[in-house]
Amino acid sequence: MTINLPERAIRGRTFALLAGCVAAFAIAFLTYNVSHEIRLLGSARSDNVQWSLVQTQVEFLNFQRQVDTDPVDLEQLRQEFDVFFSRITTVRQASVFAGLRADPTAAQHLDGLVAFLDDAVAIIDAPDAQLIAQLSQLSTLTTETAPVVRALSISGLDIFARSADTQRQEVARTMTELALAIVALIAVLTLVILDLNRLNARIYRRERKIKQTSTRMTTVMSTSLDGVIVCDANGAILEFSPAAEAIFGQTEADVLGKDIGAVVVPNHLRDAHDAGMERMRLNGEKRVVGKGRFKLEAKHHDGSIFPVELSIQSATTDEGDIFIAFLRDISARVAAEAELIAARDKALAGEKLKTDFLSTMSHEIRTPLNGLLGNMSLLRDTKLDTKQDRYVGYMETSGRLLMSHISDVLDITRYDAGKLSTRSEPVNLSALFQDIIDNQSSTASKNETSLTWNWIGEEMKWVLSDHDRLQHVMMNLIGNAVKFTKRGKVAVTIENTGTPNDAKLLIKIKDTGPGMADDLAERIFDDFVTGNTAYDRDVGGTGLGLSIAKRFVTALEGKIGVQSVIGEGSTFWVTLPVSAASAPTGLAEEVANFVPSRPLLILLVEDNEINRIVAREMLQAEGHTVIEAHDGSQGVQAASEHAFDLILMDISMPVMDGRAATRLIRSEGGPSAGAKIVALTANAMANEQREFITDGMDEILAKPLSRDALHAILRNCDDGLEAFDDSNLVDHNHSAETREALGEETFVKLRSRFVSEVEELHLWISSDVSQDFLEVASRSHKVAGSAAVFGATQLREALKSIESAAKMGDMDAINVCMMKFADIWFRTKQEFLN
Repeated sequence: MTINLPERAIRGRTFALLAGCVAAFAIAFLTYNVSHEIRLLGSARSDNVQWSLVQTQVEFLNFQRQVDTDPVDLEQLRQEFDVFFSRITTVRQASVFAGLRADPTAAQHLDGLVAFLDDAVAIIDAPDAQLIAQLSQLSTLTTETAPVVRALSISGLDIFARSADTQRQEVARTMTELALAIVALIAVLTLVILDLNRLNARIYRRERKIKQTSTRMTTVMSTSLDGVIVCDANGAILEFSPAAEAIFGQTEADVLGKDIGAVVVPNHLRDAHDAGMERMRLNGEKRVVGKGRFKLEAKHHDGSIFPVELSIQSATTDEGDIFIAFLRDISARVAAEAELIAARDKALAGEKLKTDFLSTMSHEIRTPLNGLLGNMSLLRDTKLDTKQDRYVGYMETSGRLLMSHISDVLDITRYDAGKLSTRSEPVNLSALFQDIIDNQSSTASKNETSLTWNWIGEEMKWVLSDHDRLQHVMMNLIGNAVKFTKRGKVAVTIENTGTPNDAKLLIKIKDTGPGMADDLAERIFDDFVTGNTAYDRDVGGTGLGLSIAKRFVTALEGKIGVQSVIGEGSTFWVTLPVSAASAPTGLAEEVANFVPSRPLLILLVEDNEINRIVAREMLQAEGHTVIEAHDGSQGVQAASEHAFDLILMDISMPVMDGRAATRLIRSEGGPSAGAKIVALTANAMANEQREFITDGMDEILAKPLSRDALHAILRNCDDGLEAFDDSNLVDHNHSAETREALGEETFVKLRSRFVSEVEELHLWISSDVSQDFLEVASRSHKVAGSAAVFGATQLREALKSIESAAKMGDMDAINVCMMKFADIWFRTKQEFLN
């Protein structure tokens, strides 16, 4: 338990007082005893007793000498006898001889003397004649008694000698005790003096510390940039620091004793301030005190209002509670924050502008690429010799890579914003590397460089990874190695350094090029790094390829690095965790070999003539009928006149864009209101693609068009086939794309909302209440659009069937479709939950 200084001082003084009193009492008591003993030793009492005993023997001898004197002087004899008799009587009766009488030996001798006196009295008191006659008898008694007298005297001397020794010992012991008591008293006084000195030193140090603390606090308050105001429980100002004077424009002398609310609190906050002070006075409630910093408004002496940062603490003193307010004028900071917010808004606007620019550029570049790749696809349908076919393949690979580069520019923004995600799909590694080697063979041959690749150890042909991301990384690394190596070798090796169940690919691209300096190798993966060494002296580049490659490898949870020696070459390495996969079968092969059951009537809404030609040629080659529209307005007009099986709707068009056209087609209820509408767009921005679905589009087909993508769309529209069988209720690839576009958290929330919407629709349509056909069609269409977002393809088709039946007002058809919808939804919901 910690005792403060005043309490400890009181206890020390009390202990010293009690100890001093006890020691003084002990000394007084011992002093009295010593004095008493000394008085006893100093008196003649014991000496008189011993003298009396010796005198008894002398007097007896005098009496005996008179008895034996011849002739006998009877008067003298009787006188000597009386003296001896008186002496014995004194010994028998006097209190000073009590100790003698108490001794058994002395008492026996005394009894013998008493018997002698009794016998001698009879002779002494007889007449003179008779006394003379009996002198011989008296002489005999005297002679016999003489040893007894001598023995009594000796016993007395011995007894009183022992008593004197005992008394002297008592005096010595008392003196010793007195000395010890004095020593103890001196020790106590010494301890008290030391304790008092220690307390005095501590009090001195405490006073000095308090003085120093007071000086420091005064210095702190006088030099603090924050204003410090101290007030009592009633709000009266006790202290007003110089900084507070500067902040509020008033001196301490002007405000001391005044109410703090009247001095610094703005008028519109006075009621709240007064209420808070009243609460503290009544029940001690403190809503602001000790709660950290707050931003409030304060009042200057001139009446102007300005923002402050306030913190209040309380303390308890002998005079009661006090409150210490620390205030800081934050007018400059608030202004700076406003500027930062404006700068942030400007930056966000710039970021949006950049996004819009990337979106526009993506569209503008993809559109001609669509025509280029589409025409090459059509070129493949013509008769080509082997060399031409190979050249067309090279062009297609380069075109796809160029399209990939366009996507990469967008991916940089996504990655830096933390929104870049990857797909997990079966990838044929051997085919991927062979395509890249074939693509770079021409450049390698031009540089007189050999380009090879091989597996180290057991080959892993199919793995789960992101094909596009992996292709970009390898194309960049292998392309760089080939580009910078002249008359040398580029060797690509792939090795599984893990286990079959937990595979880890180690890919190395080793070249015999000029190599890099260490400082360049350390920053080669940074943006816009090209260096100025021999490694890149003869070639150009933006310096983004390797930085994008690193972003992709990181997104794939792998690592990338380089080891290089100038003059010897470089080795780039990539490690990637992968899982073994089986070659894809089923739907992909089914789509590739798809044969339509009947020709479809397709509306193609596209403003770019080349793109219209490419799409039309591909569709007509499949046997379908195509009607063209050059803008959204023409597309809406055509949809209101014909019942199309499929509408391919471009997004960016003059007069009316594809989104507005889609909304009109869906809302006007024409013959194509329920047709499948597929967005045909070069826009790869995920947020806008989500908006396309919201506008009523069923799917999105990205430019450039490919036959496989068209086959998948056409297959879903073909009346003769089911879009998906029961074993494929959910298109997981499409769902994964949506998850990537939305982000995991948003995807889960929206999917949960979608499940609730379907449940509500199911309960609403299944109820006994009669429903309006148009409302049934509208709600079914809305939920069908959501089903498409999450890849619930069979559910979407079932809802589309309900929508079509409702538009025709066929209740029997609605009931049949409802049975199919309920079955599909039950199994789809289970797959969602699993």
